[in-house]
Amino acid sequence: MKKYLVLCAGLCAFMAFTSCKSSESAYKKAYEKAKAQEAAQTNEPIATAAPVVTPLENKQVSETTVMDNADNATVRSEDVTVVSGPGLKNFSVVVGSYSLKANAEGMQRTLKNAGYDAQIAYNSARNMYRVVATTFADKAAAVSSRNQLRSKYADAWLLFKK
Repeated sequence: MKKYLVLCAGLCAFMAFTSCKSSESAYKKAYEKAKAQEAAQTNEPIATAAPVVTPLENKQVSETTVMDNADNATVRSEDVTVVSGPGLKNFSVVVGSYSLKANAEGMQRTLKNAGYDAQIAYNSARNMYRVVATTFADKAAAVSSRNQLRSKYADAWLLFKK
C-alpha cells in the first residue's frame, strides 16, 4: 500500500512541475508593457526605428595661426637639483614627474631615444623627480618647445630653476 501511495505522490509532483512551465514570451510581453507605460508617462515615443542623423555641412574656414605669447605663459618656480644630465638653464620643459627615480630614468631613456637631451632634476621639497626634455636660457624658446612637446606629452609644463 505504501508503494502505491509513494508512486501516486511522485506522479502528482511530476504532473505539477511539468504543467507550470514559465514562458519567456510572458516576460517579454510584461517588459514591453512596462516600457510602453514608461514612455507614456514621459511623453516620449518608443524608439523602434533608427535615429535620424543630420548631415554635416561643409563651411569654408579661413586658416588662422594662434601664437602663444611667451610673456603670458605659466611658469612654475622650483628649487631643483640635477640628478642626471649636463645641467639646467633658466627655463626647462618638464614632461614627467615621478616619486620613484626608476620611473624617471625610464622616461629619460624614452626621451633620449626620441632625440631629446633629457635630464632628471630632483625637487627635495616635494620629493619628486622631474624629467626635463629641453632647457633654454630664454622663456620664448622654452614656450615654443613646450608647445611642440604637448602634441605627445599633453601635461608638459615650464620650470624656472631658482
